[in-house]
Amino acid sequence: MTRQICIEAISAERFAPFGDLIDITGEVDKIINQGQCGRFHDRATLDFADGRAGLSLFNANPRALPYQLDLMERHPEGSQAFIPMTHQPFLVIVAPDEAGKPGRPRAFMTQVGQAVNYYRGTWHGVLTPLHGPGLFAVVDRIGAGENLQEHWFDDPYVVVDD
Repeated sequence: MTRQICIEAISAERFAPFGDLIDITGEVDKIINQGQCGRFHDRATLDFADGRAGLSLFNANPRALPYQLDLMERHPEGSQAFIPMTHQPFLVIVAPDEAGKPGRPRAFMTQVGQAVNYYRGTWHGVLTPLHGPGLFAVVDRIGAGENLQEHWFDDPYVVVDD
């Protein structure tokens, strides 16, 4: 039997249990650069047990819908922010923790100009751009120790667009 997940529109409220939706909604915090730039300040809660914040570039292969979700992962030692470097939306899959395993996943579609920050320990799907190039800046923990837990589903989910 196929277990389906329908993609939801993303919003800060819907995504709040899993992390921060990073965008330029609301008021500009400060005008900088001789009045030519609005700064939307401190938009994500970066949280690391130890180590330091690092900035990496990821170049992911685009995926297609329907998308088979068979793996989720989490990072117990640090948050992880995904910032697209193209003007394309991307698929975000998250799940609540249920006794150390992911519960029923939820799928969201970002809008152009939005990024996400997963809270430390949040179950999430792998990076899932739907358009190429899948180029992202990623801010996450750099440090010693194991910071990756994976969960493979015995019965995968299929993510579909409504």
